[in-house]
Amino acid sequence: MDAAALKKVRWLERAYSLWAPVTVFGLAFAIYLVIVESSVCTYLWLQPILKVFGFLCFVTWAVLVLLRLVVRPFKQLRHARHGAEELVDELDGLLKKHPAALKDKPKEEVLALREELLAASVGSDPAAINGAADKLDKAIDKHLGNWRKGGAFDFGSGFVKALLVALLIRSVLLEPFKIPSGSMIPTLEIGDQIFVNKFIYGVRIPFTNFVPFQIVRSPRRGDVIVFNNPVDPDKDFVKRVVGIPGDKIEIVGRQVTINAVPLELTPEADPFELWDQGGGSNWNQVTASLSREKLDGVPHYTLHHRSASRAFDGNPITVPERSVFVMGDNRDNSEDSRYGLGKSDHVEFVPYGSIKGKAMVIWLALGHGGLFSEIFGGTGLRTDRFFLPVTMCEAQPPRAPAGSP
Repeated sequence: MDAAALKKVRWLERAYSLWAPVTVFGLAFAIYLVIVESSVCTYLWLQPILKVFGFLCFVTWAVLVLLRLVVRPFKQLRHARHGAEELVDELDGLLKKHPAALKDKPKEEVLALREELLAASVGSDPAAINGAADKLDKAIDKHLGNWRKGGAFDFGSGFVKALLVALLIRSVLLEPFKIPSGSMIPTLEIGDQIFVNKFIYGVRIPFTNFVPFQIVRSPRRGDVIVFNNPVDPDKDFVKRVVGIPGDKIEIVGRQVTINAVPLELTPEADPFELWDQGGGSNWNQVTASLSREKLDGVPHYTLHHRSASRAFDGNPITVPERSVFVMGDNRDNSEDSRYGLGKSDHVEFVPYGSIKGKAMVIWLALGHGGLFSEIFGGTGLRTDRFFLPVTMCEAQPPRAPAGSP
């Protein structure tokens, strides 16, 4: 049998798999993450490219699904080849685990049938492949049936391994998080789905708030973090780090001062219109004032509402060791460190051990407007926000005030 021809067929089958476009896009997205985390301003030109590439991968996936539904011979051939490959892999595994299980003649018979099946797989006749697979399957049952009984256990162990790998990725590398409220508008809007870097500050021991050691660095001013609310452990919050250990902070009106240095605050759009749900399910339009604020030279947007009546009177603030002081970018609509993280009547800090990770990028956005919003009560696919990093580039073009052409 031509080994090169068989290898080519197997690679073609993998290329036609529904997982192929998903895997290719996943690799491209991982490369994108590394690039924009290293040099954030690259997203200004990389984000549109990734959106186009993602659309092409989705179209490819949809075409492959359609082929399976409409072109019956295509589906039958793929199914036959897939079954044949699984059967051959099972036989190879049994022979590897139990090399002395077959005597000379039974072994010759089984290996000959294996070769017959592989030769049939190179062809395009599903009936021939299924016939050869059926003969090999019966031979395996006849000569290796006793060792085949572990199949259910092997399947179960394989499932457990896959589950453990998924849990490891979620616990140590990346975790998805959905933005449930408007406290971080406009950086993060309601319905944004983000990926959180779980290892940058150090990996927490599961089911505890203990981080045994730092991996990359400690939290910095300007980082957007996801954390387990220390005064309401059943909830996870997402806020921006404004103060780190030892910082002395004062907040008067819109002005934030850190270690006697006022943060640079530049008005950008007034009035600025946004959409919020205010704790309900209906979208409401709100008018506010948009500004750019800089933390350690890195810009981010802040919102201030004209009708805000809640004043902060907890000055001055000194951030304790191994803790951070956090605020929402939607400054007048955020239960953050200023207001006891929504549960107490005094300033609350976020201990390092409560931090789950650093928000990296928006991978999906289901917010107000966008595709299909007319069908789903105003909520649609916000493709303009796909793959937008949470960290802002200083070269990001200014946002226009409401009513501008």
